[in-house]
Amino acid sequence: MSNLQRITVLGATGSIGMSTLDVIARHPDRYQAFALSGFSRMNELLALCLKHQPVFAVVPAVEQASALQQALLQAGSATEVLVGEEGLCQVAAASEVDAVMAAIVGAAGLRPTLAAVRAGKKVLLANKEALVMSGALFMQAVRDSGATLLPIDSEHNAIFQCMPRDFAKGLGAVGVRRILLTASGGPFRQTPLHELESVTPDQACAHPNWSMGRKISVDSATMMNKGLELIEACWLFDARAAQVEVVVHPQSVIHSLVDYVDGSVLAQLGNPDMRTPIAHALAWPERVDSGVAPLDLFAVARLDFQAPDEQRFPCLRLARQAAEAGNSAPAMLNAANEVAVAAFLDGRIRYPEIARMIDEVLNQEPVVALEALDAVFAADARARALAQQWLGRHGR
Repeated sequence: MSNLQRITVLGATGSIGMSTLDVIARHPDRYQAFALSGFSRMNELLALCLKHQPVFAVVPAVEQASALQQALLQAGSATEVLVGEEGLCQVAAASEVDAVMAAIVGAAGLRPTLAAVRAGKKVLLANKEALVMSGALFMQAVRDSGATLLPIDSEHNAIFQCMPRDFAKGLGAVGVRRILLTASGGPFRQTPLHELESVTPDQACAHPNWSMGRKISVDSATMMNKGLELIEACWLFDARAAQVEVVVHPQSVIHSLVDYVDGSVLAQLGNPDMRTPIAHALAWPERVDSGVAPLDLFAVARLDFQAPDEQRFPCLRLARQAAEAGNSAPAMLNAANEVAVAAFLDGRIRYPEIARMIDEVLNQEPVVALEALDAVFAADARARALAQQWLGRHGR
């Protein structure tokens, strides 16, 4: 038992969490679930707890905790249920924990992910918003604590695999010219622009290659997801926004590339299945079976590339502008986007209004320095308030 790595999975009922638990279950001699968290899918969380028998489960509200604890006791499970952000931070920083999968979607994942970093854990980062909101503070916490930070987004994981081990010296120092961040183009890559006005939430969530939650699926459709990944790549690999180029690659087979000054371009390829980067990060620097089928290049047959159309994907332009502005701009971008996507999924705004709302919010507030976590959340709150005001004027 002492050789087992104990894993906390924040966001266990989401697609990343489920894929993580699938990989863990394939290697019972190496990994054990220590704690699982869920937000609203309590039946799914109960089933996961009964299957993986974690020490702790974490839910948002006391009422959920009481119901889940009772169901666990009735089933003979010893899992203890904790509540809220305090519970998330407890299981992220617990001394028994070896690694933390940070897969809570949105700003809600920032504090528990930082708790894991400050505790010096091996942090498998699937919550891109943590870096988008608080990049400088987050990376300083990584350096101060000695935490190991491993990216889970398929694109950042691909870049990590293609980088030299000493990339922390700076891209120029290790001979890297630029990072090529691939994007599928989502479900509307070829949709006539005039038809985007009538796009439904279900259409936006129908990703051609990946199975994801509804919020991140909409982000993929607008390419805000890629914009957030651009910002995240700048922090992870100490790159300027100008050194990160987005490339639309519809097959989602090449997950990203690194361009070196000698003309070499290294790419990481694989089937579009998140278990590959998850298994890579869990076992790093070793390799373990992920359960993903081998890539059949003959079946793929062709690999296509094109430049992103910013008229079709204005969110990508807004994200790049926020990356270049830095300071509070990325946090406000992320907050406005969360409000806009939620409003679109609720039928309160049309699909093109997601970008319009974000643009207006960013233009209403000056960019300020973020020297502490309180300032990060203040910028987040201000952007959400401005977004709600926009909804009050323009929403249905």
